[in-house]
Amino acid sequence: MENIQVLDRKFTISIKEEELLKEVDRLAKEINHDLAGKNPLFLSVLNGAFMFTSDLMKRITIPCELQFVKLSSYEGMDTTGKVKKMIGLSGDIKGRTVVIVEDIIDTGITMKNLLEDLKAQEPAEVDVCALLVKPDKLKVDLDLKYVAMRIPNGFIVGYGLDYDGYGRNYPNIYTVIK
Repeated sequence: MENIQVLDRKFTISIKEEELLKEVDRLAKEINHDLAGKNPLFLSVLNGAFMFTSDLMKRITIPCELQFVKLSSYEGMDTTGKVKKMIGLSGDIKGRTVVIVEDIIDTGITMKNLLEDLKAQEPAEVDVCALLVKPDKLKVDLDLKYVAMRIPNGFIVGYGLDYDGYGRNYPNIYTVIK
């Protein structure tokens, strides 16, 4: 499908599933190489990163653990600027290598808050693995070690990303038609 309707908005395809999976393969190879022997803890940010995390973890070949945290700063198509932590991290991460798996980084505010929370728990290192980054929208400086794609500012759905809870189920990524 080239175009889809999600609630009151129309979207057009912008990134096909094949391209997404090619980038997931690349990231997994980098992580497998860089973190060999470190037994990393992957921390997936719900809800949006669930598809990305699933595909990434299928390609991770080193010993590791996976946990989930749920954060939110969006209402509809706009960021609220406020981060709400809904489900927290379980277990001690002191001295651990942690990899945050995130679907998209827009302003970076949510990621900055998560990084601050995690660093207070004294991990050995914390790396960020983001499927998508909107460089023109960033409001904070972030060290993003693993990034699949940098994209323009349009609002997107699909491959786990949503519009008011809808549209996560599409295997491609679609951009809103203005």
